[in-house]
Amino acid sequence: MKFTDGFWQLRPGVTALYAHEAFDIEATDATPDGPGLRVTAPTAAITGRGATLNRPVLTVTLSAPREGVIRVRIAHHEGGIWHGGFETPGIEAGDVGVAQVDAAGGTLRAGALTARVSAGAPWSLAFEVDGRRVTGSGHKSAAYLRLSADASVDRGIVGNARAETGLPDERVFVHEQLDLGVGETIYGLGERFGPLVKNGQSVDIWNADGGTSSEQAYKNVPFYLSSAGYGLLVNDPGHVSFEIGSEAVERVQFAVPGEVLEYFVVAGPTPADVLSRYTALTGRPPVVPAWSYGPWLSTSFTTDYDEATVTSFIEGMAERDLPLSVFHFDCFWMREFNWCDFEWDPRVFPDPEGMLARLHDRGLRVSAWINPYIGQRSPLFAEAAAAGYLVRRRDGSVWQWDLWQAGMGLVDFTNPDATAWYQGHLRRLVAQGVDCFKTDFGERIPTDVVWHDGADPARMHNLYTQLYNRAVHDVLVDERGAGEAVLFARSATAGGQTMPVHWGGDNTSTFVSMAESLRGGLSLAMSGFAHWSHDIGGFEGTPDAAVFKRWTAFGLLSSHSRFHGSDSYRVPWAFDEEAVEVTRRFSHLKMQLMPYLYQQGLDAAETGIPLMRPLALEFPADPAARYVDGQYMLGPSLLVAPVFTADGDVEFYLPDGEWTSLLTGDVVTGGRWRRERHGFDSLPLYVRGGAVLPWGARADRPDYDYLDGLRLRVFAGGEGEATVVVTTPEGRREEFTVDRSEVTG
Repeated sequence: MKFTDGFWQLRPGVTALYAHEAFDIEATDATPDGPGLRVTAPTAAITGRGATLNRPVLTVTLSAPREGVIRVRIAHHEGGIWHGGFETPGIEAGDVGVAQVDAAGGTLRAGALTARVSAGAPWSLAFEVDGRRVTGSGHKSAAYLRLSADASVDRGIVGNARAETGLPDERVFVHEQLDLGVGETIYGLGERFGPLVKNGQSVDIWNADGGTSSEQAYKNVPFYLSSAGYGLLVNDPGHVSFEIGSEAVERVQFAVPGEVLEYFVVAGPTPADVLSRYTALTGRPPVVPAWSYGPWLSTSFTTDYDEATVTSFIEGMAERDLPLSVFHFDCFWMREFNWCDFEWDPRVFPDPEGMLARLHDRGLRVSAWINPYIGQRSPLFAEAAAAGYLVRRRDGSVWQWDLWQAGMGLVDFTNPDATAWYQGHLRRLVAQGVDCFKTDFGERIPTDVVWHDGADPARMHNLYTQLYNRAVHDVLVDERGAGEAVLFARSATAGGQTMPVHWGGDNTSTFVSMAESLRGGLSLAMSGFAHWSHDIGGFEGTPDAAVFKRWTAFGLLSSHSRFHGSDSYRVPWAFDEEAVEVTRRFSHLKMQLMPYLYQQGLDAAETGIPLMRPLALEFPADPAARYVDGQYMLGPSLLVAPVFTADGDVEFYLPDGEWTSLLTGDVVTGGRWRRERHGFDSLPLYVRGGAVLPWGARADRPDYDYLDGLRLRVFAGGEGEATVVVTTPEGRREEFTVDRSEVTG
């Protein structure tokens, strides 16, 4: 949201009170995190005692919740509205921060990160990483703002254009602005489908169901990562508005409604350091099962299917030597208008227990679609409404509308009894043989409602997805075990990385949408999410054979891989015989890469570093890598450049060093852009110089004994010894030391 009219003036109807100076700075233990600083910042110059009268102040509190992280709280009225923060399981017990005050001002040190407040005017709050200033808040940065009823602020349409799920009316805000340096680039803010670099963009953190071809996002995360060597989380699950060099072009601005703004600054200096500290604070991803990395095949959405159809797909994959790990039943496994009643439609699935047992006998896992809504026709609607399990309007009636499902209500996961009731139906499905759930929706959450626990509706709009996915994930942890729990989730916010996997939502069956899907996944990676997938071939429409084949290569070189569509099937032979060959080649390749990929997943659980990485994350010192968003690193050793053209022409960037094509064995020199032409059975897939890839012996499934028949492939460009760790799905771990002078390729 923009509050100013150019650099000098405010927009009509906007009143701003800026932190003018640090009038006094106090070292205190009375912060949420122990030792810290408390600063009184008047909103005008204090020239004498009389100037302190009728003068609002901003109270700025700094504390250290863990090493390398500093919490900043800016309050106009401390007792005023604040949406409350996210879950932060990584806050460390004990006194982390070291606070000092002298004539020059105050400092708070938290390991590598230091906050420095200068005494007097003008207002100055600087952040340093390892002694180097990375950003700061200066003159006219921290502010409390009011909007008149006729203010000319253009708020636009934020989220879906529905009165019940859009923004509530907001009239008071607190904002902060941090310096944006020359050449500094900003990343993250959730799964956003525009350019990876967010400079010049206005971003509203407000979950919406808008598809991948819009400025809306299913996964809004008020966290960004800066190339300057720090990250920042606005600790507010409600509406957060970002202007990234798009209002004050030399600043990043973020604003929240209410009287209080709280944010965490996270130290680098590298992007990997930032993500590691950020996920330590908000939660690391768990280990996902090895079987989940294999291909997932879906019924698709509105297609006709029954057990015979499903069986024909599965047998068709087996006959063509195409690996398959998971079969997914989309919405119509339940009867129309009944979503959700958690009952198999008896007209097409008369024997669900037997069918699921037969699928398990084929070595498959089963995924089932669900959402958090209960349609009016569902027998469960009356039960849930009577028990108080559905969200209610202010007049006490059940909130309902006819979008998606006729007369649907929304399960109130702030009610522990409602959560247990919903989970009970999921446990019954797990007992039948369902192994995992696709947790769809969770974005169109109304704000003109009353929640069971009295939660602020504006806070719950984005946070609802967290409660929804947690309820489902907990069932799988309880029933299947922690190492076996996996979701296929669409919506998320900060902390959602603790409940993987997430997929990119509703895209279209075009090369353009394929590229925007990748940008969304890379943006999500820069927001702390380690695992990500997308609908191979696109969701809306039917891809032509060229799109499907190019997307298949990309999809099978993603962390997770699912074939899914809206109104048409996504079995490869529905396109052409070459599509079958492309699927075979890249699915076999992924299965042989499993010793490498599975270890990357284990490492992500320890470090928070994602499997699919923008080049800016893996090569932060390379200026040319900063804006690249049409390719990615798959772990630290593999560079993947999807082909977004039918003719196979592709331009991509190779960072400095020697690189070996995994598909051809050609060795090339990096530090430059390359143009290549690839057939449908190929794409630029390069191994980093000196990498040692653990190579599996099986190409038919992802969950096997990786140590049995393991090869260690050593690639050109390295010197000395390298250590490689391989861990099997059963937990056996071996460490190998390799002499890279013996290059085998």
